[in-house]
Parts: sequence; structure tokens; C-alpha cells
Amino acid sequence: MRNILITLMFDGADFHGWQVQDNAVTIQQTLQNTIEKILGKRENIIGCSRTDSGVHANMFCCNMRTDSDISPEKLKKALNALLPSSISVKNCGEVPYSFHARYDCTSKEYKYLILNSDYRNPFLFKRALYYPYYIDTDMLNSEAQDFIGTHDFSAFCAAGSSVEDKIRTVKNASVIRNNEIIEVTFEADGFLYNMVRIMVGTLLDINRGKIVPGSIPQIIESKDRNQAGATAAPEGLYLNRVNYD
Repeated sequence: MRNILITLMFDGADFHGWQVQDNAVTIQQTLQNTIEKILGKRENIIGCSRTDSGVHANMFCCNMRTDSDISPEKLKKALNALLPSSISVKNCGEVPYSFHARYDCTSKEYKYLILNSDYRNPFLFKRALYYPYYIDTDMLNSEAQDFIGTHDFSAFCAAGSSVEDKIRTVKNASVIRNNEIIEVTFEADGFLYNMVRIMVGTLLDINRGKIVPGSIPQIIESKDRNQAGATAAPEGLYLNRVNYD
């Protein structure tokens, strides 16, 4: 048996997230169906994260344990020939059999894109959040630093999550402007359900004056979801980088 690491990038606009679901088209299902066409048998694919419906990825890692003798380069070419244009395989390579794309990940970086303009850009539809109100990036970048550190992020976890341990370590946070595009970036050892989108929504609520600046430490301490901001829409969210030792 061999273990092959597959690194993808995808536009998630037309998919219902990563994980296989009944009666919904997902990235995992599409990848498994395509690999079955290539290898003639269905393989289990282990993903590094469970991205939500409409979320994108510049880098998404998954691994496949198989007894097939197909070379990684041949697998990459075959996948890119058969997958829909919204999914691309950047690389395939053999890794130790014990490697696990999810559990061996040491940190992930998410990026959230906001179109901060007085008009919509149709080419960014479903690929960035449209936000017509001026964003003070200097202020929000300063506010975002309060997320850094090891905290119980219960206040930034969507209701219905079955995860009991809500302690996570945020390593980096930034808010920068690139002309009319605002990039909000977070790196952490892990993220709770909708955590990034709630953090972004909280920053935007601070920007609009709905939440008092300087409140993030108190919101974290409260562990109360109702104290944090709205959940930002999924279309601006990208899994940007996955790190392994």
C-alpha cells in the first residue's frame, strides 16, 4: 500500500463544501468519482479540512492510501484532464503511509476577501464579499491583533458544533488594503465551525460602530456567541495555506 498526497485548489462557488453529502455535489465526492474513473476502483480520500458550501481554496491537501501502482505525475495529469475546470490539482506526491492530511497539519491560514467599493464587480461575484461602506484597515488591523494567542473561542463558534474543546491558538492576524480589495488573514493551529467568518463579521461590525472598538478581549472572555458579530458570508473565504512539519 502507498500513500499519495494530493494538493488541490478550487473555486467552491458551485460546491456544497468538501465532505461527501447525500443529494449534494461536493469537492470530495467529485474527486473520488474522478479517481474511480482513473483507477477503476473507489478510494477513500482524507481531507485536511471541512470547508463549507461556497468556500474556496488556494491550497487544500488530501491523502489517498491505495495499492495502485500509478505514478504521482500520471495521476496528476489524469486528474487535471478529467476534473471540472473549477478544481485543479497542483501536485501529487508519495508520503509516508502514516501521513494524515488532517491530523498532521500544524496550522492553516485562511484569507477573506472583501470588495470595498461603491459598485459591484461582476467578476468577483461569489468570490469576494461586496461591502460598500468604507473600511478603516488601520483600525481593523489593530483590532485583529487581539485575536492572537491561545484562547477559548466559544464566542466565535457557530451554534450546533459538536466540538467540546474550543481552545485554539491564533498565530497571525492582519487586515490590509490592496486598492479596493481588503484582505483579512488569520493563521491558527485549528479553527472552529465558522470561526473565521465570525471573526471577520465582528471586525466589520466594529468598523460600522455596531461593536465598540477594543471589545474583542471581552468578547473572547465572555465565551458567548451572542456577544460577537454577524457571520460573514462564505463567498469571500479561502483556505490559503496548509502547513505541515
